[in-house]
Amino acid sequence: MKFDYNEEQRLLSDSVRRFVAQDYGFEARRAIVASKEGMSATVWSTLAELGLLGLPFSSDDGGFGGGAVDLMGVMEAMGEGLVVEPYLSTLMASRCVAAAGTDEQKQRILPGVIDGSIRMAFAQGEKDARFDLDHVQARATRAKEGFALEGEKLAVVHAPVADFLVVSARSGGKGISLFLVDAKSAGITLRSYRTLDEMPAADISFRNVPCTLVGTEGEALPIIEAVVDFATALVCAEAVGALKYANDATLEYLKTRKQFGVPIGAFQALQHRMVDMVISYEQAKSMASLACAKIDSAKDAAERKRVVSAAKIRIADACRHVSQESVQLHGGMGMSEELKVSHTFRRLTAIAQQFGDADHHLERLARG
Repeated sequence: MKFDYNEEQRLLSDSVRRFVAQDYGFEARRAIVASKEGMSATVWSTLAELGLLGLPFSSDDGGFGGGAVDLMGVMEAMGEGLVVEPYLSTLMASRCVAAAGTDEQKQRILPGVIDGSIRMAFAQGEKDARFDLDHVQARATRAKEGFALEGEKLAVVHAPVADFLVVSARSGGKGISLFLVDAKSAGITLRSYRTLDEMPAADISFRNVPCTLVGTEGEALPIIEAVVDFATALVCAEAVGALKYANDATLEYLKTRKQFGVPIGAFQALQHRMVDMVISYEQAKSMASLACAKIDSAKDAAERKRVVSAAKIRIADACRHVSQESVQLHGGMGMSEELKVSHTFRRLTAIAQQFGDADHHLERLARG
C-alpha cells in the first residue's frame, strides 16, 4: 500500500520530529525515565502547545478534528524517540469520555486534556483476562451519589501519573460499563512499577471508590473495542518509527564496525539480513497506514477489527524480527544500557504484545 502524507500532516510530523531530536534525545530520555514520575511535565506542556493533545478531538470539544491518519506521523516520531509520556494513555481514556460522556463530563475533562492540565489512564486489564476485553470482574454498585467501585485492575500504564482514570466494570447485571474516577479518591491503592519498556504503570485496587457513569450502563463493550482498536492502530504507527530507528542504527553500525580490516557491512551474509530488516519495516509501514486509514473510514466494526488485527499480526512479526536482528548485528554491545538500540529492542518487544499478540489477533481475524 502506498501512503503519502498531505502537506499539513507532513508539517506536523516534521515539527514533532524536530522537537524529539532537539529536546528528547537519548540522554534526556534517560534522565526522564530515571525521575520519580517517569515522565516530564515540561515535555507534556510542549505536547499541548504543539496541539497534539487536541488533535484527535472534534471542534465541538475544542479540538482540531483529526483522526488516526493525522496521528500517524506523531506516533512514528514518538516511536523513533522512545517517548515515555502518557500520550496514548490519555487519548484512550479521554476518547471514552468524548464518545460516550455527558456534556458536563466532556466540559470537565476534555478542555483540561487539550491544554495539558489533565493526564489520564485507561484501566481495563484484569487477572486471567489476557487480551479478552469482555473479561471484566470489577463491580460498580449504585450509591447515594453515583456509583461505588470495587475490584482490581492490572498493568495500568501511566496510572501513577494520571489525574483521572476511566475504568471498566460490571454494574447492575447489565454488562460492562465505563466509569470516571478521580485518581486521588479515597479507597484507591496503587502498586507502582516500571514496565519492560520503562513506562510507569501500576496494579490498582478499588475499595468503595466513588465514580460516575460514562455512557449508557451495561453497553460499554463496543466503545471499549473501538478505543482499543484505535490505540492498536496508533501503536502500529509508533512501531514504524521504532523500526526505522533500529534499522538506521544497525545500518550505520555495519558501515563503521570493522572486522578483518573492512566494514562488516561488506559481508554479503550481513547485507542479506539487513535487506530483510528493511523489507519488514516497509511491510509494517504499509499495514500501519492501512490500519489507521480504516480506523478513520470504517463504518462496520467487523471490518475495522479485521484490518486492525491483520496489521497487528504483521507489526508483531516485524517487531520481533527487526528488534532481534538489530541486537544480534550489534553484537554484545547491542544489549548494553548505554546504547539506544537496546531500549528500542524493549519497546518493540512490548509493542508486539500490547493490545494483543500475534496469536490473539490471528484468532480474532479467523473469527471474522
